[in-house]
Amino acid sequence: MNDQTPTEAVAIHRVSLGESFRTWCRVAALSFGGPAGQIAVMHRIIVDEKKWISEERFLHALNYCMLLPGPEAQQLATYIGWLMHRTIGGLMAGILFVLPGFISILALSIVYACYEDSSFVQALFFGLKPAVIAIVIAAVLRIGKRVLKNGTMVTLAATSFVAIFFFDIPFPVLIVCAGLIGLIGSKVAPNRFDVIKGHDKGTGSAARSILPDRSAADVDLQPTLRRSIYVSAICLMLWFGPLIGVSLIFGNSSVYFQEGLFFSKTAVVTFGGAYSVLAYIAQQAVEKYGWLRPGEMLDGLGMAETTPGPLIMVVQFVGFIGAYRDPGPFSPLIGGIVGSILTTWVTFVPCFLWVFLGAPYMERLRGNKQLNSALSAITAAVVGVVLNLAVWFSLHTLFGKVTTTNVMGLRLQVPEFATADTAACAIAMLACLLTFYLKKGLAVTLSVSAASGVVLYLIRSFSLA
Repeated sequence: MNDQTPTEAVAIHRVSLGESFRTWCRVAALSFGGPAGQIAVMHRIIVDEKKWISEERFLHALNYCMLLPGPEAQQLATYIGWLMHRTIGGLMAGILFVLPGFISILALSIVYACYEDSSFVQALFFGLKPAVIAIVIAAVLRIGKRVLKNGTMVTLAATSFVAIFFFDIPFPVLIVCAGLIGLIGSKVAPNRFDVIKGHDKGTGSAARSILPDRSAADVDLQPTLRRSIYVSAICLMLWFGPLIGVSLIFGNSSVYFQEGLFFSKTAVVTFGGAYSVLAYIAQQAVEKYGWLRPGEMLDGLGMAETTPGPLIMVVQFVGFIGAYRDPGPFSPLIGGIVGSILTTWVTFVPCFLWVFLGAPYMERLRGNKQLNSALSAITAAVVGVVLNLAVWFSLHTLFGKVTTTNVMGLRLQVPEFATADTAACAIAMLACLLTFYLKKGLAVTLSVSAASGVVLYLIRSFSLA
């Protein structure tokens, strides 16, 4: 894709591509702690320290990215990069934001697949799994605090949880229904649905920003049909071209095509962050495709939590393990690497499409009450989905066996209490204590939990020997 698509002019400022590259490398290396921490790091460096853009423009971009499927922090980086240096800047910022996490998770996936039977690797993830429970519960509370501001939103969240947990309604269906309810609600009872407001403004934009809120270059960024067709054609070719090639070479029944197609679908429904779609991915990967065993999704989430980059990078682990176990013409290791790369590709190429295609329309979207109402309803539904994720992960982590039964049309997941893992329960309680009572950060919680898991796992192993 050229640096300037039709009707694009290069923004005039004194920030070089070299300086941008170094800055985005720094942002990427510090991008731990999920979207909240990643956005905070970006704000501190881009707005407060570098003063590239103003607070208002930063919030403008963030509010738009919150409307999109996919990791909002990565899309925010892509947008700011595009704002500074157009397409080449957006590509640089978006790719660098993902690259450290991709390399880290690929290395951890190789170690996990090759040495998962070793005591050390098992002990390490034994402590991380229960810690993830506390992190997911924190996500439920964080999202809930943001959107559950009246009875309507609470009802949407509760309905979403019941629908997915007891009736196994697919996640994409919930997203579509919630969005439609929000659009209708914006007409019928706008005050009940338009509950997500802009983030509070800080003090970092007191000085004049390098890129003004209104610059001469912006005049040439009016949305046109020609530009939209140009951007869509290139991004769609990059998105689906590899899938077509995989289909022709390996066939539609190969694990590579199945992974590419499945994660292409999830890429367009990942509203509300990675947690909102993880239960859907986990259930499909375990129950439908057989890529993972039940507890392994927690291992992948533990990797994503302990490495920089978006949490949705957990799909890279799923793609690696699925292809590692069914490599086709390749060796398991090469197959896993191919699956990992393909899964990451189809997950993040759509993110660039949404940003590059929608950027010129951003000013028009800001403050649109109908879109805000739809987003509010979707986010309320996401609270119920993430609660389902917390319950699902907890059951499969704290109990050795969970039985799924159907009673009068309801799907019930009943744990066998005799299989309760007391050590895992203890670590989960420790993680909750560190997270909610002592207010410790993600790094401390995961480090203490991992260390505790190693100790308890080794004590258990020696006692059984």
